[in-house]
Amino acid sequence: MTKERGKFRYAVVLLGLVVLMLGSIFLSFFLGRYSITPKQVLLLVREYFSGIPSGMGRSAYKVFFNIRLPRIVGALWGGAALTLSGSVYQATFRNSMVSPDILGATAGAGFGAALGLMLDCGNTAVQVSSFGFGLLAVLLTCAIGSAVGSRRNSALTLVLTGMVMQALFQALISLIKYVADPYSKLPAITFWLMGSLSSFTSHSIPLVLPSFLVGALPLFLLRWRINSLFLSDEEALSMGVNVAALRRTIIVCATLLTSTVVSICGTIGWVGLIIPHAARMLVGPDNRIQLPVSVLLGGTYLLLVDDVARSAMAMEIPIGILTAMVGAPFFIYLIYRQGKRGQ
Repeated sequence: MTKERGKFRYAVVLLGLVVLMLGSIFLSFFLGRYSITPKQVLLLVREYFSGIPSGMGRSAYKVFFNIRLPRIVGALWGGAALTLSGSVYQATFRNSMVSPDILGATAGAGFGAALGLMLDCGNTAVQVSSFGFGLLAVLLTCAIGSAVGSRRNSALTLVLTGMVMQALFQALISLIKYVADPYSKLPAITFWLMGSLSSFTSHSIPLVLPSFLVGALPLFLLRWRINSLFLSDEEALSMGVNVAALRRTIIVCATLLTSTVVSICGTIGWVGLIIPHAARMLVGPDNRIQLPVSVLLGGTYLLLVDDVARSAMAMEIPIGILTAMVGAPFFIYLIYRQGKRGQ
């Protein structure tokens, strides 16, 4: 009976999140400095598929299909990728305070982007540099962690090494900002590091879709085994789970997802930390259920935050500022809630 009730609750939560996501997408079409009504959306879609002129001009067509629609896709993708990475990292390291940047991917990618911007590289080169340094940071973390750690404390060693690598690349970012031209390069670097979806265009979709599938699909297929990581390594091994191989796979997939998001959208913090908590509050810690819920919740959350970022003020608010303003109070609430349970 309890199992049936759990399945029913999961189905209700999943259906509710799908409805919430669809409603958020519908709302996002009309928010922004360029006003578009539901009727005009239908006319633009008809023009796209049939070629019948909507009578709204090319400006409305470009705003909708070249800016607004790709940005909605980017928000859904970015939120889903960061939340999925945070969820599996928290399970892998058995620590609910872990976020996608724990192994240095975010700081490494930030340094790569700052370096590319300082050297006045093109947008594509900046993204490639950011992505490459994000992977390099995690590779260094894993290599150093394997060299200095032991099998018994491998997860803890990785976390500590990741914190060191994160501090190192943050220092390198500060160095780049210190030597960059304060009138031309420094503002661009600072704005990029605060995070934004403004650089996500229709050309970005073919680039991020393969990396998302390569990173997310194995995690969904392995979500049954990820539950075994809540046990000790010895217990998981006794159940036939290759803990080291599973952990490596999770790290590779999560790093790919995180580095891709940061390379295109900049640093967007707190999403991968707080949304997995919200998902667990809804459906519990079982990764078979929690991961799909996290993906839906994370995508919807970042989409709504981006709606505020691009419509609340005359100028766009960096999305990293808003995620921190929402995430920090929620994190304090989680700490308070945990403290009350411990009493």
